Amino acid sequence: MTEPEREPTAGGLSRRRLFGTAGAGAALLGAGVAAGVVGDRALHDHGAATGSAVPAVERRYPFHDGHQAGIATPVQDRLHFAAFDVTTDDRPALIDLLRRWTAAAARLTQGLGAGELGPTSGPYDAPPDDTGEAIGLPPAGLTLTFGFGPSLFRDDQGRDRFGLAGRQPAALRRLPHFPADKLDPARSDGDLCVQACADDPQVAVHAIRNLARIAFGTASVRWSELGFGRTSSTSTGQQTPRNLFGFKDGTANLKAEEPGLLDDHVWVPAGADPRAEWLAGGTYLVARRISMAVEPWDRTSLREQEALIGRTKAAGAPLSGGSEFSQPDFRLAGRGGEPLIAADAHVRLAHPDANDGVRMLRRGFNFVDGTTGLGRLDAGLFFIAFVRDPRTHYIPMQTRLSATDGLMEYLQHTGSGLWAVPPGIAEGSFVGEALFS
Repeated sequence: MTEPEREPTAGGLSRRRLFGTAGAGAALLGAGVAAGVVGDRALHDHGAATGSAVPAVERRYPFHDGHQAGIATPVQDRLHFAAFDVTTDDRPALIDLLRRWTAAAARLTQGLGAGELGPTSGPYDAPPDDTGEAIGLPPAGLTLTFGFGPSLFRDDQGRDRFGLAGRQPAALRRLPHFPADKLDPARSDGDLCVQACADDPQVAVHAIRNLARIAFGTASVRWSELGFGRTSSTSTGQQTPRNLFGFKDGTANLKAEEPGLLDDHVWVPAGADPRAEWLAGGTYLVARRISMAVEPWDRTSLREQEALIGRTKAAGAPLSGGSEFSQPDFRLAGRGGEPLIAADAHVRLAHPDANDGVRMLRRGFNFVDGTTGLGRLDAGLFFIAFVRDPRTHYIPMQTRLSATDGLMEYLQHTGSGLWAVPPGIAEGSFVGEALFS
């Protein structure tokens, strides 16, 4: 797991130093009181996960590393995810965008402005090189994770847009249409994706806004999603959170403290695909926007809710007994001979025992996007998972869940996407540089 670093003490462009220590402290206090930016859970979980007394909003993670941050990093509490369409066919322009994104991301994750001049400096008759809404805000543990979609390599007509088709990974294909999917094309796919995670929503939004500004003329936002309240833990120091159904989510998630399991299930090994050695040390990002029928769920008995999940609502323990982290016993039957964990229970169908032992690293978030035309909450789970190979670690399991999971009565998948996430970026390089070399 990448250890966090403290904010730099040198340089004049730190967001906190723009107003001085006292002013930044006041801004932070105001943001926390007015917007509820960081709750006690985030402060406690991130301190425990890193062994650090630094408050979560003051934390920053290195941008340059062997793996991109925002994968095995302890999950922050807020998300702004954006998918982009590249609007040019010019390969040098695409490379230039990735260079500029890399430079900006390296600055933003350390609590600096997106550009060298900052939001209040530079030529007075020119736009600033940072939008300014994060002035006075601390780094808030911001991570930025970049991915390349299948359409970056070939368009819908199979055309090689940037001379990259010969290096497209075999596993990087548009996800299939699973049973019961009701996908909105306007919320699916994209040439590029950026996942911004932080413990302050404005810091995450600021990052995506500035990357979109930098991309003007080369790429544009296709769709985006705001998330709050993480629905998984990626560190043993984090408590298991709850989703909008009120159940603990991600109990059996992979953790950063399990490097062997990450190698087996998350990181793409060298030699996995001779055409795509540039992806070695990277991973695949699966995103699914899952609408949850919260009103019908709220009228469902506790007995049925627990039967559909396969765990108790209070402690998150499997219905076969024990505590939250006890292994489910799928053979154990009740008085009538029926298994205590039903055949269509979510925990049974999603368990590694039912999926050839494969696992995934989840980083999902809750979302609420107002109301639907029927006056119901447009709410649910923005599912994000990182896997070594979607053909083995995601598609078979999702096919089974979509067809047989009893929980599907209350779920509808409305958005979908798959991206190849390159390995970490070395200093002096740019994201995905090996793909273009």
